[in-house]
Amino acid sequence: MEIDIVTKKDLQQFKQEILEEMRSILANKKVEAKDRQWLRSAEVREVLCISPGTLQNLRINSTLPYQKIGGTMYYRTEDIDSMMEGRADHG
Repeated sequence: MEIDIVTKKDLQQFKQEILEEMRSILANKKVEAKDRQWLRSAEVREVLCISPGTLQNLRINSTLPYQKIGGTMYYRTEDIDSMMEGRADHG
């Protein structure tokens, strides 16, 4: 019978590896979303790192155009990019 001892350092290294893998997965997910022409609200919030309330304000203020189909709102990636470029020019 073989006994392995796991140290605190081993656990910290494992934690770091898991965090790096999760960051990589999330970054790839954002890239995949940006490659599509239309995104749902949750995807837009994730890509822009904004809250549901902020996205609602962007809709209300007509800052970010959207299309509602059934109960789902869709946003064009082109409109998101235009909004961000416009904000960068004024910021």
